[in-house]
Amino acid sequence: MKNALSLPFASDHCFIGGVWREGALSDRLPLLDPSTAQPLCEIARGSTADIDAAVAAAKVAHEGPWGRSTALERGRVLAKLGQLILEHTEQLARLEACDVGKPLTQARADALALARYLEFYAGAADKIHGETLPYLDGYTVYTLREPHGVTGHIIPWNYPMQIIGRSVGAALTMGNTCVLKPAEQACLTALMFAELARQAGLPDGVLNVVPGLGEEAGAALAAHPQINHISFTGSVSVGAKIQAGAAPNIVPVTLELGGKSPQLIFDDADIDAAIPFLINAGIQNAGQTCSASSRLLVQRGVYVQVVEKLSARYSALRVGPALEDFDVGPLISQAQQALVESFIAQASDLAAPVRGAITDHASNNGFYFAPALYTDVPAGHILAQQEIFGPVQVVIPFDDEQQAVDIANGTDFGLVASVWSAHGGRQMRLAKALKAGQIFINNYGAGGGVELPFGGIGKSGHGREKGFEALYGFSTLKTVAAHHG
Repeated sequence: MKNALSLPFASDHCFIGGVWREGALSDRLPLLDPSTAQPLCEIARGSTADIDAAVAAAKVAHEGPWGRSTALERGRVLAKLGQLILEHTEQLARLEACDVGKPLTQARADALALARYLEFYAGAADKIHGETLPYLDGYTVYTLREPHGVTGHIIPWNYPMQIIGRSVGAALTMGNTCVLKPAEQACLTALMFAELARQAGLPDGVLNVVPGLGEEAGAALAAHPQINHISFTGSVSVGAKIQAGAAPNIVPVTLELGGKSPQLIFDDADIDAAIPFLINAGIQNAGQTCSASSRLLVQRGVYVQVVEKLSARYSALRVGPALEDFDVGPLISQAQQALVESFIAQASDLAAPVRGAITDHASNNGFYFAPALYTDVPAGHILAQQEIFGPVQVVIPFDDEQQAVDIANGTDFGLVASVWSAHGGRQMRLAKALKAGQIFINNYGAGGGVELPFGGIGKSGHGREKGFEALYGFSTLKTVAAHHG
């Protein structure tokens, strides 16, 4: 297959031990452009042998200079890598747009977020401290934070750059060495990240990237006996397999899984301020976001007003090719398109939704889906209970605060929630009552917030990424008790 892109790296190779090398298998996997369904290039089909080689290289690197490096030295390398990301923002954004299908503006924001993660962690590297603990007379007791060793990172196709930043960036900061398995549907920016890391001076073997199928390379990485920590972002079903694969090795696993995140809009909310957040949180990246707000809970006093404003905005949404930067791009694949359409097929009992429009610019072969807004949806309906992972939002009416909380907490997920209200007491009550890892008051997402700990409860996973909490998660705590009389 002829490469349709000009790439500064070998897309059909693995990056292991600081060099680009062919995989153990001769097989290659095709990458398709979701906007056209046409081939972009081929990637390596990473195997167990490739994972073994990557883990071995990471282990040698951890036992070598990187494992002995100071926090200051690590911070400087990450800062240089962050600067290189900024210098290649447009190239990374175009790769992400072609690879994932997200509009160019959103892809550019992801590249800038990756740079921001590296900036943040570079600055935080020498600010992770242990403690001295008061204890018995004649003792000095203190704690140390040390790296796990070799960490495995299995990332999804929807936000490769952002998840590399919050996962790999944090692991490297703490002195770990990493093996990264990007999703087979979208891994070009992960490979580009490896090349830029090489240019930034990251020592050989500190970062290794093995593309491939989840059930092959991903499973081998999760179950590898020399991996000391696993980080996974993706679906609930695969997350359970990752955790089961790692269980025999008794290693910690960070899981960031699905969501069915609600936004609660009360009668006293600033409706005009809320509307852009209500919609954007549902359609960003064509709704293929774990923290997407797919449930809008609206108090009856403003229900008609909110639905009218939402409907007007929805009917104006335009769907088209990623590089042409419409409101919404295509879904990642034909399989994802079919999955979203299967949910719609189960909504025949609901009133017809308000839909956006697929533009004439869209290829007939692309994986497009017009955003759908359903109103007056029962809280127990499948569209209000299961993660669709597409640009589908439901609007659910409620009468009072307690009913809103019951509906919001009435799913298996608990990733993000938002409250729109001018009432300070209500804001504080609901921040405590809502079951989610992040709660936003009169906003949603806080602009990305690389400093803000992120993760879920229930089937949304466990462990935290972003901020200093991620650094703690990628380290282990050692207590030293010195008896000196």
